[in-house]
Amino acid sequence: MQKDRKIVCPQCSAVNRLAADRPASEARCGQCGHAMFEAHPADADAPTFEKHMSRNEIPVLVDVWAPWCGPCRMMTPAFAEAAGMLEPDVRLLKLNSENEPQLASKLGIRGIPTMLLYKGGREIGRVSGAMSARQIVDWTRAQLGAA
Repeated sequence: MQKDRKIVCPQCSAVNRLAADRPASEARCGQCGHAMFEAHPADADAPTFEKHMSRNEIPVLVDVWAPWCGPCRMMTPAFAEAAGMLEPDVRLLKLNSENEPQLASKLGIRGIPTMLLYKGGREIGRVSGAMSARQIVDWTRAQLGAA
């Protein structure tokens, strides 16, 4: 039997309780009314990132990127496509390392694009380099299966 889960809204960062007996794909934020899952990654700044890490009860996959990075721009559509395959079981975030250099440094980012996978607020996987949507999904599921 599944239990209710706390999920952070990708739009306003409010914490919502999603009832186990209702489809998560249809959930809307109780504060702003925004869809909780749209099959699209959410942009994250440092405070948003911290909120998702500390309050989400689902895994969080973070794409650390920068606008000047060619491989990052190449991977953007693949990461968005992967969101459609992984949500609502995983929250996908995009973190612009140029806008958040202190957070990127704190996370130990040495090259981009880098994906970080978190479960229960702890990093359980990290991979660098551009990937296809299928590679992103397969890597994420493999990490979650091993965690």
